[in-house]
Amino acid sequence: MLTSSMLAGRLLSSRSPSLPCVRSPALVRRSTNTTSSNVAKESVTKLESSSSTMKTAGKVATLAEDAGKSFAERNPFLFQLGVATAKTSAADIMVQVVVDKKKWNEIDYRRNGIFVVFGFAYLGGFQYWLMVNKFSKWFPTRQKFAKLSLAEKLKDKAGMIDALKMVAFDVFVHLPLIYFPSYYTCREIVTGTSWNPLVWVKDGCTKYWNNKEEDCLAMIKLWGPSDCIQFSMPIHFSMPFRHMVSFFWTAYVSFTRGGDDKEDVSKLKRRLSVSGDSA
Repeated sequence: MLTSSMLAGRLLSSRSPSLPCVRSPALVRRSTNTTSSNVAKESVTKLESSSSTMKTAGKVATLAEDAGKSFAERNPFLFQLGVATAKTSAADIMVQVVVDKKKWNEIDYRRNGIFVVFGFAYLGGFQYWLMVNKFSKWFPTRQKFAKLSLAEKLKDKAGMIDALKMVAFDVFVHLPLIYFPSYYTCREIVTGTSWNPLVWVKDGCTKYWNNKEEDCLAMIKLWGPSDCIQFSMPIHFSMPFRHMVSFFWTAYVSFTRGGDDKEDVSKLKRRLSVSGDSA
């Protein structure tokens, strides 16, 4: 009888349909969240890969572009700094040899060193900060105007007005109020009778005031036309151009001040004798 009941149970179970497997709502939500998270991670990975590829391509393009540029274009500050320093040293040596009639073994390298510092710090450092960094902010059309052709420059009224403003600022503010006092003070460091910096500034500004009419007239004649060219040139050429013009300006000032050489030499000898540095 037990066998009969077991056979009947098996027959019933084989005839009854199988029930589907039902998953709980929590499991369904967890599976959905996992799938969404995976999709989001894949999207982020693709974006990062695309961004990395774009950055790499940008770096390659930049390197390729820089490879075609000159050293002056890649490093405008360093290039003009070297030109300013070398130019100032060469101008002083030329004055010592041509004007002072010194032989090459008689060149005063201490004096030359002071002018090298002036060329490095003022001409190469301060003037670049003023005429490149500050002028680019004060006169926003400068960079665009410098890249235009001559025909396009003549049509760019805003650029021409900014260029004239830069010329006016240089001729009427920078040169007479900053450059000349600095230049004459530097001369006093070399030829003055005192070791007091305040005396250098006082004597330098006094000499400048006595020569202001002649100096300012010569400055306008040279730097007015020169600035019109400089401020229409690409920036990496504009400052080296200024330094080359400054070489001839330095020579001009030295020649026109040639009558003061004997007085300056005697002052220098007196100062050296007092300090115990004379031979």
